Amino acid sequence: MAIERTLSIVKPNATARNLVGAIVKLLEEGGLRVVAMRMTRLSLAQARAFYEVHKARPFYGDLVEFMCSGPVVPMVLEGENAIQRNREIMGATDPGKAAPGTIRKLYGDDVQANAVHGSDAPETAASEIAFFFPRSETL
Repeated sequence: MAIERTLSIVKPNATARNLVGAIVKLLEEGGLRVVAMRMTRLSLAQARAFYEVHKARPFYGDLVEFMCSGPVVPMVLEGENAIQRNREIMGATDPGKAAPGTIRKLYGDDVQANAVHGSDAPETAASEIAFFFPRSETL
């Protein structure tokens, strides 16, 4: 199996409820290792740039606004098949459809405020990691 890196973001609804530690614990217990992490607040320009891929979708404006509504915690995760493993630990995008014990089932409020973001492919993981972390912070 390949050792990969992926990006995860604890979203504002989860940071507001002091769930960062609980979420990191689930990720680590699931076999992933945090190699970089910080708490930040996205500006409108940063949120727009990060979610640019969704610009044409009807939820884009609400998503950008939500992601600016409070602190977020982006982190780089590493492990065997980290992208797929992170997505399994996160659960389905809709918390109502997520498997029991997944982050989104436990802590998500709705499809948008679903507690965490996770990269979906190696290419997106690389660009998303670079968006938040200079190479020197992820060595």
